[in-house]
Amino acid sequence: MPFAQLVIGPPGSGKSTYCNGMHQFMSAIGRKCSVVNLDPANDKTSYPCALDIRDLVTLDEIMSEEELGPNGGTIYAIEELENNFEWLEKGLSKLGEDYVLFDCPGQVEIFTHHSSLRNILFRIQRLGYRLVVLHLTDSYCLTTPSMYISTLILSLRAMLQMDLPHLNVLTKIDNLSNYGSLPFNLDFYAEVQDLNYLLPLLSKESPMFNNSKFEKLNAAIIDLVEDFGLVGFETLAVEDKRSMMNLLQAIDRAGGYVFGGAEGANDTVWQVAMREGATTMDIKDVQERWVDAKEEYDELERRELETEYEARQRRIEEAGVGEEEEAQEDGNGDGNGDGNGDGNGDGDGDGTEQPSSPPSTARPPGESGIRVVRKKVAT
Repeated sequence: MPFAQLVIGPPGSGKSTYCNGMHQFMSAIGRKCSVVNLDPANDKTSYPCALDIRDLVTLDEIMSEEELGPNGGTIYAIEELENNFEWLEKGLSKLGEDYVLFDCPGQVEIFTHHSSLRNILFRIQRLGYRLVVLHLTDSYCLTTPSMYISTLILSLRAMLQMDLPHLNVLTKIDNLSNYGSLPFNLDFYAEVQDLNYLLPLLSKESPMFNNSKFEKLNAAIIDLVEDFGLVGFETLAVEDKRSMMNLLQAIDRAGGYVFGGAEGANDTVWQVAMREGATTMDIKDVQERWVDAKEEYDELERRELETEYEARQRRIEEAGVGEEEEAQEDGNGDGNGDGNGDGNGDGDGDGTEQPSSPPSTARPPGESGIRVVRKKVAT
């Protein structure tokens, strides 16, 4: 049974960057992974694209032929994909049991109230795929209460619309310390704790919010989110492998991958760690790494990388010295006889002669270090 992630989120949330990073990460830990691009406007993918909706329809063609704008053209393209689902089914059949990442467009209408993407997902499920929806949001939304509340509403609506195993993810968490201090710790936002603490901050954010009507509206929205009790957030720094591993473990639990059989007896350390949950990070670890002590951790990682680089360079230099010594030994071996041995002497051997210049100890990879010149036989 193949597994898949459906990557959604507003523009700029890092969907394509995530697909590229997760594809590389899965390849590194030994999972076969393919990426399917469902965004008709994405003509410069940074990842190897196994299947591309642009082979079926492009946004430029739709906008030109149907006289639609970018948003309307994207919705039209998803409707075309729904009507030509056989094209997608045929392409997925060629991927076998690969873990699939679906990179979706950024128009929020597609995953909040339009039905085409939802219908496509249910048909993919009927093909045997275990799907997890991954809703990405830029962590910049935490910097103001109004943006955070808006993110909560959008996330809740997407969860209700998609009706599938669902994870909300705060991306670019490594940039959060650049935006100034937050009024609460990261766990307040990730775990969606008592939102009534945001009401005074909402009133201070803008004079427009400082009236009784907006206060009642804000209180009603907060009650709505808390009554459902569905929304929570994972965090992600896509260039940090520990953060990627922690998120992938959460996805595996949501989609059931974690309950599958062991991959085999020859698993890498990374594969074993993924199954055993050896690198679990809680939100307090994320707070310390990316907010409270980011500079100290960055410096520590920089030193570790420098140490690793220096060790690698020493191994390369030692290997190079060993090759040169072998070349010298080969050049001074049994090929420098008196001509009565193996034919490298004065021409009385098997038809070979010693070159006029001595063999160089620095040789291209794969060559022995000895040149053999064949004599032409007169006819």
